[in-house]
Amino acid sequence: MTTRREQAELLNSLHIKGDPLILFNIWDAGSAKALQEIGAKVIGTGSWSVAAAHGYNDGEKLPFALALTNLQRIIASVDLPVTIDLEGGYGHSPAQAQETVAQVIAAGAVGINIEDQIIGGEELYSIEDQCARLKAVREAAAHTAIPIFINARTDIFLKSAPAHHNESHLEEATRRTSAYAESGASGFFAPGLRNAKHIEKLCELSPIPVNIMVSPDAPSLKQLANLGVARISYGPHPYRQMMDALKEAGRKALSISEVL
Repeated sequence: MTTRREQAELLNSLHIKGDPLILFNIWDAGSAKALQEIGAKVIGTGSWSVAAAHGYNDGEKLPFALALTNLQRIIASVDLPVTIDLEGGYGHSPAQAQETVAQVIAAGAVGINIEDQIIGGEELYSIEDQCARLKAVREAAAHTAIPIFINARTDIFLKSAPAHHNESHLEEATRRTSAYAESGASGFFAPGLRNAKHIEKLCELSPIPVNIMVSPDAPSLKQLANLGVARISYGPHPYRQMMDALKEAGRKALSISEVL
């Protein structure tokens, strides 16, 4: 049985530019155990999947108390580092985000995702406001002496179609990754970014490891590694694949029963 500090140190060490950590995101204790059984090094939740598995929409519609209980069951079921997707941190203010993170650290998480999208709104937090939130989150971790991995997500590239991404989007992402790093972030997550040249440039300019999410029209895993990505996430795709398989199996079972 590894200690939480050892798990946190392992999680940090696995973010290697060009040799990325692969997170096949899970949603509950059962899916976490399945990933541990096939050799996963880290367990990472996806907020969309966790919410859907409990009958909620994404966007912090899942009550935090339920998210925390689910996290506790996941952590109790595996002996691996667990990182949780906290969306916006279940609170707008730095103090609220700090309290949320303090609770998930107490539950045993050694990594978090926290995004700069204003939950319930259309805009992103300003760099200044998001940096204040990140500093508060890092302070919560400092109180425990556990070096949690803070994966600072930006939703810049989700605000427009990939075909419309340009240098101005990349420049804004670069500004944010530098500011977030100075505020205590351990990594920078840019879902929606699919342009290989932009990914390579971001990896070159970011002072912290870059995380990209898998999508059908994004570069392959090997290409992402060659571009300098240090972490690759699958987001909601595993849950959707599982549900598609369940529906197909259910259709076959129900169609057979109808002719008996």
